[in-house]
Amino acid sequence: MDKKTIKELAIELTVEITEICDNIPNRKVYTNQLMRSCSSVGANSHEAKYAQSRADFVHKMEIALKECYETEYWLEVLLGVKAIDEETFITLNNKCGTIRRKLIASITTAKGQNK
Repeated sequence: MDKKTIKELAIELTVEITEICDNIPNRKVYTNQLMRSCSSVGANSHEAKYAQSRADFVHKMEIALKECYETEYWLEVLLGVKAIDEETFITLNNKCGTIRRKLIASITTAKGQNK
Protein backbone atom coordinates (compact mmCIF):
# COMPACT_ATOMS: atom_id res chain seq x y z
CA MET A 1 0.00 0.00 0.00
CA ASP A 2 1.12 3.57 -0.66
CA LYS A 3 3.23 5.05 2.17
CA LYS A 4 1.78 8.55 1.73
CA THR A 5 -0.79 9.81 4.19
CA ILE A 6 -4.46 10.15 3.32
CA LYS A 7 -4.02 13.91 3.36
CA GLU A 8 -1.05 13.81 0.96
CA LEU A 9 -2.88 11.50 -1.43
CA ALA A 10 -6.05 13.59 -1.23
CA ILE A 11 -4.17 16.79 -2.00
CA GLU A 12 -2.46 15.17 -4.99
CA LEU A 13 -5.79 13.85 -6.28
CA THR A 14 -7.51 17.20 -5.76
CA VAL A 15 -4.77 19.03 -7.67
CA GLU A 16 -4.95 16.54 -10.55
CA ILE A 17 -8.73 16.64 -10.72
CA THR A 18 -8.76 20.44 -10.57
CA GLU A 19 -6.32 20.66 -13.48
CA ILE A 20 -8.42 18.24 -15.51
CA CYS A 21 -11.73 19.90 -14.65
CA ASP A 22 -10.36 23.32 -15.56
CA ASN A 23 -9.92 21.99 -19.09
CA ILE A 24 -13.35 20.38 -19.53
CA PRO A 25 -15.71 22.77 -21.30
CA ASN A 26 -19.50 22.73 -20.95
CA ARG A 27 -19.63 20.27 -18.05
CA LYS A 28 -19.55 22.68 -15.08
CA VAL A 29 -22.40 20.90 -13.26
CA TYR A 30 -20.36 17.70 -13.17
CA THR A 31 -16.91 19.20 -12.70
CA ASN A 32 -18.05 21.42 -9.83
CA GLN A 33 -19.56 18.42 -8.04
CA LEU A 34 -16.40 16.39 -8.65
CA MET A 35 -14.11 19.11 -7.31
CA ARG A 36 -16.30 19.59 -4.22
CA SER A 37 -16.43 15.91 -3.34
CA CYS A 38 -12.75 15.35 -4.04
CA SER A 39 -11.58 18.33 -2.01
CA SER A 40 -13.87 17.30 0.83
CA VAL A 41 -12.03 13.98 1.22
CA GLY A 42 -8.83 15.72 2.24
CA ALA A 43 -10.55 18.42 4.26
CA ASN A 44 -12.52 15.95 6.37
CA SER A 45 -9.61 13.59 6.91
CA HIS A 46 -7.44 16.54 7.94
CA GLU A 47 -10.12 17.80 10.30
CA ALA A 48 -10.33 14.32 11.83
CA LYS A 49 -6.81 14.74 13.20
CA TYR A 50 -8.22 17.35 15.56
CA ALA A 51 -11.33 15.42 16.53
CA GLN A 52 -12.70 15.92 20.02
CA SER A 53 -13.12 12.18 20.59
CA ARG A 54 -12.59 8.83 18.93
CA ALA A 55 -16.25 8.86 17.87
CA ASP A 56 -15.78 12.31 16.33
CA PHE A 57 -12.67 11.03 14.53
CA VAL A 58 -14.59 8.07 13.12
CA HIS A 59 -17.46 10.31 12.06
CA LYS A 60 -15.19 12.69 10.14
CA MET A 61 -13.33 9.82 8.49
CA GLU A 62 -16.65 8.24 7.49
CA ILE A 63 -17.66 11.53 5.87
CA ALA A 64 -14.34 11.53 4.00
CA LEU A 65 -15.08 7.96 2.87
CA LYS A 66 -18.53 8.93 1.60
CA GLU A 67 -17.00 11.84 -0.30
CA CYS A 68 -14.43 9.46 -1.79
CA TYR A 69 -17.24 7.23 -3.07
CA GLU A 70 -18.97 10.31 -4.48
CA THR A 71 -15.75 11.32 -6.25
CA GLU A 72 -15.66 7.91 -7.91
CA TYR A 73 -19.26 8.40 -9.03
CA TRP A 74 -18.55 11.76 -10.68
CA LEU A 75 -15.50 10.30 -12.42
CA GLU A 76 -17.78 7.60 -13.85
CA VAL A 77 -20.21 10.29 -15.03
CA LEU A 78 -17.42 12.23 -16.76
CA LEU A 79 -16.26 9.03 -18.44
CA GLY A 80 -19.84 8.28 -19.50
CA VAL A 81 -20.31 11.69 -21.12
CA LYS A 82 -16.87 11.36 -22.70
CA ALA A 83 -15.47 14.38 -20.88
CA ILE A 84 -12.46 12.27 -19.82
CA ASP A 85 -10.83 9.33 -21.55
CA GLU A 86 -10.64 5.83 -20.12
CA GLU A 87 -6.94 6.10 -19.21
CA THR A 88 -7.58 9.26 -17.17
CA PHE A 89 -10.57 7.62 -15.53
CA ILE A 90 -8.60 4.51 -14.57
CA THR A 91 -5.71 6.54 -13.15
CA LEU A 92 -7.93 8.80 -11.06
CA ASN A 93 -10.26 6.00 -9.99
CA ASN A 94 -7.28 3.92 -8.84
CA LYS A 95 -6.05 6.85 -6.76
CA CYS A 96 -9.51 7.14 -5.21
CA GLY A 97 -9.38 3.43 -4.46
CA THR A 98 -6.08 3.81 -2.63
CA ILE A 99 -7.48 6.64 -0.52
CA ARG A 100 -10.69 4.67 0.10
CA ARG A 101 -8.78 1.62 1.34
CA LYS A 102 -6.71 3.78 3.68
CA LEU A 103 -9.83 5.46 5.02
CA ILE A 104 -11.52 2.10 5.61
CA ALA A 105 -8.41 0.79 7.41
CA SER A 106 -8.25 3.89 9.59
CA ILE A 107 -11.95 3.72 10.45
CA THR A 108 -11.75 -0.01 11.20
CA THR A 109 -8.73 0.52 13.45
CA ALA A 110 -10.38 3.39 15.32
CA LYS A 111 -13.60 1.43 15.80
CA GLY A 112 -11.64 -1.58 16.99
CA GLN A 113 -10.01 0.53 19.69
CA ASN A 114 -13.45 1.27 21.12
CA LYS A 115 -13.87 -2.35 22.20
